[in-house]
Amino acid sequence: MTKIPPGLLPEGLSDRLPPEAEAAAQLVRHVLDTVSSHGYQRVMPPLAEFEQNLVSRLQSARAQDLLRVVDPLSQRMMALRPDMTAQVGRIAATRLANAARPLRLCYGGPVIKLRANQLRPEREMMQVGAELIGTDSVAAAVEIVTVAIEALQVAGLSGITVDFTLPDLIDTLAAQEFPLTADEIPAVRAALDAKDAGALVGLGSGPATYLPLIEATGPFHAAMDKLDALDAVGALKSRTEALRAIAKPISWDITLTLDPTERHGFEYQTWFGFSLFAEGFVGEVGRGGTYMITHPDGQEEPAIGFSLYPDPLIDAGFAREESMRLFLPLGHDASKAAELRREGWRTVAALSASDNGAALGCTHVLQGQRPVPLKG
Repeated sequence: MTKIPPGLLPEGLSDRLPPEAEAAAQLVRHVLDTVSSHGYQRVMPPLAEFEQNLVSRLQSARAQDLLRVVDPLSQRMMALRPDMTAQVGRIAATRLANAARPLRLCYGGPVIKLRANQLRPEREMMQVGAELIGTDSVAAAVEIVTVAIEALQVAGLSGITVDFTLPDLIDTLAAQEFPLTADEIPAVRAALDAKDAGALVGLGSGPATYLPLIEATGPFHAAMDKLDALDAVGALKSRTEALRAIAKPISWDITLTLDPTERHGFEYQTWFGFSLFAEGFVGEVGRGGTYMITHPDGQEEPAIGFSLYPDPLIDAGFAREESMRLFLPLGHDASKAAELRREGWRTVAALSASDNGAALGCTHVLQGQRPVPLKG
């Protein structure tokens, strides 16, 4: 067997070194502190669960899509979590089933995927988010979107865009204004998701009536006007009114867009979904929406939440804070050093006469009772 080099890691996995590791911890802390300030309480589910239970809640993943291992104790198959939202749903439906609703929970931790994609080659990533369980009302949606935006702003992002979608749009229209057969609905969804007008026309006269939805995409207010014009009999009135109510309190410096037929990643959302983008980053930095949690007795409970994936932000240097590192020479005043740590200094104590403060990344040295900048 070929010997694996000691520094080699599996594809898609990597070490985070200083200062990125500290930045990652700070960014997660900033987001969770922001969410917690709105009343969300933190939960910490385990990294692995029994495969059967995890798959039953991961509606968008199959067992073969998970990184699995046999538990040597129970001899049952376990799986590493690819997403924390499903675990929070399990906690809400079991251990916190009797907690008062609406139930506000937040979380943060690593998730791992079996395979990566070209846009994001990492298989392990950080996920931070919040779930509001027990309601999927407009008021709940307003709160979740507002908190998600605030969390990104606290993390230091600007040029934020929120892209709204209506995951159940095709089902709603197919049942009323623009009838489709059960066989036509998946094909129409796929064509609209791809914005493929030719494919839509090729499906027949019924599916072709959905062509205007491709144009009802873009800046929020203009797209909403096009959606209203399409909805002659008012089948979408409750949806459009809800979208406008969600958008109304959002600050003017946030860009709002609408892609009413976007389905990728929203297959199991119910009536509302949204994606979060930020200037300078390719792809989403987060997403959220409404969904259903299934209880052990089969009863379903509405919920809404969002998840942020901060690794691209960390790679770009967000949350890196210049720390004041103070070198403490041999024989320093320990009480003064403790006082300075309480003031925010990070101290590095010399363990031998040969220790060099500058080489150890210190910016200052303690001389007597005061920090003095180290010369470069």
